[in-house]
Amino acid sequence: MSSAVKKIVCAMSGGVDSSVAALLLKNKGFQVLGVFMRNWDIADEKGHCQADHDKEDAEYVCKKIGIPLFEVNFVKEYWNNVFSYLINEYKAGYTPNPDIHCNKNIKFDLFFKHALQKLKADAVATGHYARIVCSSDSSQKNFRLLKGIDKQKDQTFFLSQIPKSSLEKCIFPVGEMTKDTVKKLAADAGLDRIVKKKESVGICFIGRRNFQEFIDDYIEPQHGNFINVENNQIVGQHKGVHCWTIGQRCALSGQPSAFYVAERNVETQDILVAPGRMHPALFHQTVVTEAPYWINKPSSVLKMVKYFSVSSDFSIENP
Repeated sequence: MSSAVKKIVCAMSGGVDSSVAALLLKNKGFQVLGVFMRNWDIADEKGHCQADHDKEDAEYVCKKIGIPLFEVNFVKEYWNNVFSYLINEYKAGYTPNPDIHCNKNIKFDLFFKHALQKLKADAVATGHYARIVCSSDSSQKNFRLLKGIDKQKDQTFFLSQIPKSSLEKCIFPVGEMTKDTVKKLAADAGLDRIVKKKESVGICFIGRRNFQEFIDDYIEPQHGNFINVENNQIVGQHKGVHCWTIGQRCALSGQPSAFYVAERNVETQDILVAPGRMHPALFHQTVVTEAPYWINKPSSVLKMVKYFSVSSDFSIENP
């Protein structure tokens, strides 16, 4: 870490990972400012607003370790740039990943700008399980995003589209640790309330929900049929292709074997399903993808294309 880094903004979620990230930086002598992002403020089906509970936990941690806590509100931006995208993709028959787009458009864009420009931070830290390595060539520095030490907690997939400019000023303090070590450090620091907190799961910043009930509030159900790919017979009904993804197991009653989603048709709302997880209809030799996102310079593209051409039976098509 550069010796010029003195003030670090740490994104505080109220969870153990960001709490330990802030603790480690504080113990190393940095001026640490905790910032809580409020990106979703709608209550769940039981009337609870998870953001309020997480803010309370973040306040508890910051008070315990002796750093200030600020709050920044990106509710409108999250709705426009992440959640609306999520809904539109589901309507189109895709299965989007909100965490990737939240990291790209909110955490490592708007939040980063707020931390560096408004709070005058030298760097930004988060509790992600990932690592950053910097190397230089004759023209510029290249930043590589590496998996965290704990392979069960690796989060580089969700960070795969953040900009290089953010990596240059980003710190992942827990990336060199396992989850067990992180929890032990939190316990040793007296953060028992956070150690006992359940792992955060579900949609990014929205949390654990009954997906079917939740998505029905935003996408009108469109009933369709599950059709056996082998004989074209209807084997069940569903409430819309947006509720299912390729490879997902279908709980269809009265069938001799489990069925898995092979194809979806947005126009007809038919879902082709195959019996058994090893059915040929579930496998393909071609991948159709959008333009790849490369953190570093274009030479990386050539290396990757070469890798696929000599190491894989898959072909890549870019429409």
